[in-house]
Amino acid sequence: MLPYGRQSIDEKDIENVVAALRSDWLTTGPKVDEFEQAISSVAGGSHAVAVTSGTAALHVAYVAAGIKQGDEVVTTPMTFVATASTAAIAGAKIVFADVEESTGNLSLDAAAAAVTDRTKAITAVDYAGLPVNAAAFTKLAHDNGALFIEDAAHSVGSLLNGVPVGKEADFTTFSFFPTKNMTTGEGGAVVSPVEELATRARLFKGQGLIRDTSIQRYPDEGPWHQEVHEFSLNYRLPDVLCALGISQVARLAEFRSKRQSIHDRYNAAFASHAGLKTPGTVPGAEPAWHLYPLRVEAGRRRQIFEELRARGIGVQVNYIPAYWHPVFEDLGYKRGMCPVAEQFYREEISLPLFPDLSDDQVDMVIENVLAVVGS
Repeated sequence: MLPYGRQSIDEKDIENVVAALRSDWLTTGPKVDEFEQAISSVAGGSHAVAVTSGTAALHVAYVAAGIKQGDEVVTTPMTFVATASTAAIAGAKIVFADVEESTGNLSLDAAAAAVTDRTKAITAVDYAGLPVNAAAFTKLAHDNGALFIEDAAHSVGSLLNGVPVGKEADFTTFSFFPTKNMTTGEGGAVVSPVEELATRARLFKGQGLIRDTSIQRYPDEGPWHQEVHEFSLNYRLPDVLCALGISQVARLAEFRSKRQSIHDRYNAAFASHAGLKTPGTVPGAEPAWHLYPLRVEAGRRRQIFEELRARGIGVQVNYIPAYWHPVFEDLGYKRGMCPVAEQFYREEISLPLFPDLSDDQVDMVIENVLAVVGS
């Protein structure tokens, strides 16, 4: 089965991990700092905090943003459930706003209409790797006394109008799961251009341990002393995985180029077909495409999906609208809230897209899609 996504690992990646295993540090060591510097360089110089997953990154960002019981977070339903569930775990009420029909990204107008005086954060997702307008969303958030969080699980290495993802939002979260644009096996990162916000994130992911005597309550206890001022969690990413990440960051431009090449070949094959919709984009975007979200006739989506799977092409669907999950249904969320997102979901099939996909494999995907969809 040809998967819709997979990691690309070379000998340099392996050498880096082996060297970390042979070092004195498996975790909380120098590779963590080195990896965070590498992520900072990709994110336009923002402060970077490595964590254990993209989900952990979202949780850390919401807590660092000060989300508490009774606050509201405006976000998109066209995402993996963690974008919303981690805010709910932090205590927020989730307010879903609809998406753009062409791109699947959160609509700025819909988000603006959903804002209330209880809104503490607006979270947009760079769906499939296409960056949202972070500057516009940040302005919307700040004008309403909120913060903007960019869920960039799909878009590490992407740019909009020459600005790297991670440079403008108050918080940007990355995922380094094996299907993503680069990997640490499991892992993620939170970045922020604001040092104070990044410091909050670093404290929460490190169990809240304070070793700086200048801010300790009892600094004279002894050189071993450390304090916890707020309940926190352990979301530390170990050196072994950071070593893999350092090597992967060095290959990110290569990965983006290959993903764009595959994306372009799919577009050329499918753009003129009456029964297919190719992914939308926006002027000035340089996406590191994570997905190729092809859209088909809604009434045939399941049949097309199952036939392609039967032919050995591991297509996927991204995503079930977040509020369709029973956990949100049980809280009173109803289907029909975001009709554009729901129609997008009914039509969407993700085709295989990863750097090691060969030209012959791309041709095979194209031929089978066209054969199954028909003329």
